[in-house]
Amino acid sequence: MKQEPSHLSGPGSTQTVHAGERRFRAHHSLTVPIVQTSVYTFDKTADLLNYFEERMFWDEVEREEYGRYGNPTIRAVEAKLAVLDGAEDAVLVSSGMAAVTNTLLLLLKQGDHLILTDDCYHQSREFCTKFLSGWGVESTVVPCGDYDALEAAIQPNTRLIYTESPTNPFMRCVDYAQVVEIARRHKLLTVVDATFATPINCRPLAFGVDLVIHSLTKYLGGHNDLMAGAVVGSTRLTTRLRQAQGMFGSIADPHGAYLMLRGMKTLALRMERHNANGLAIARFLEDQPQVRRVWYPGLESHPDHALAKATMRGFGGVVSFEIDGDGERAYRFLDALQIPTIGPSLGGVESMISPLAIMGYAELPEEERLALGIRDELVRFCIGVEETDDLINDLRQALAQI
Repeated sequence: MKQEPSHLSGPGSTQTVHAGERRFRAHHSLTVPIVQTSVYTFDKTADLLNYFEERMFWDEVEREEYGRYGNPTIRAVEAKLAVLDGAEDAVLVSSGMAAVTNTLLLLLKQGDHLILTDDCYHQSREFCTKFLSGWGVESTVVPCGDYDALEAAIQPNTRLIYTESPTNPFMRCVDYAQVVEIARRHKLLTVVDATFATPINCRPLAFGVDLVIHSLTKYLGGHNDLMAGAVVGSTRLTTRLRQAQGMFGSIADPHGAYLMLRGMKTLALRMERHNANGLAIARFLEDQPQVRRVWYPGLESHPDHALAKATMRGFGGVVSFEIDGDGERAYRFLDALQIPTIGPSLGGVESMISPLAIMGYAELPEEERLALGIRDELVRFCIGVEETDDLINDLRQALAQI
């Protein structure tokens, strides 16, 4: 049987169900229990002294002290995530943005400089270019896919490169080999938000990326019922975040962690459907006269199609496209749809769709928004796990009404 290249190998359903979980659990429970407590007690002072001695000299301790510093249900999520991403460690935080902000705040200090790519989540870009600048951290935005510009932007005080892959909303894909080679030559850290890929479709750490960020609210949770984020990588880097998490207070809750574990068990199965739906719908939309352009890395027309094929096992369930016409025509199309609901997120079992000029970029001045390519007629379709034919038929009838 032909074996996948190591950089394309990824977890399947056996790992998503069982990875990181202890075989024998309290009370003989099949599922990891929700440990709903903020405080952990000690029987004797000797137990307390032993705990702090172990925490000082050992990487792992078998128990917790206080809810802001750890929880058994949360630890189970972290262990599973680390296995799925092929990492030494993972740190669970309260949201995807908490994963971004906490990581950059820890890795950068006053006088430092970072480089980020232009087609990325707008709040990540805002945090880098506006918030961090107030703390004396400079940033340079370079075009996604322009590796000459990336290297040219490096300064003596540059400390890291931050990017996404695939990007939001135009699904641009990063050449990890080039980014890592440039970063290592200049002794820089690399941080990649891989929310749109998930460990099923791509594992950036296999290419040498230092840290991977996930918004677990999306595909990994998968049911639109929780908020969480994660930072995944080597213990050398994640330990700093884990130690600072008690000060930041950006902790996830045990109930959310339990929902994360439940969601991740079906991740491989769900991504198979997301990938299939995404490709079929992108191909359908590209053939429709009412659609001006489609962005999906599984399409030959996408600028990073060859790169996506070489680095990803599947292309995900997000398709961005422009309605041929103006914003009003796009709004009529959206209102005519019967299956997807209008909403701001992605990665759940339910399909959602949004006019990005309003949902996500409304606070930007029009000139700035248009410079990012966010036109009134741009639509992002976050495809769920419904039947492919049902979704296509719904798109067809909605397009026919405009």
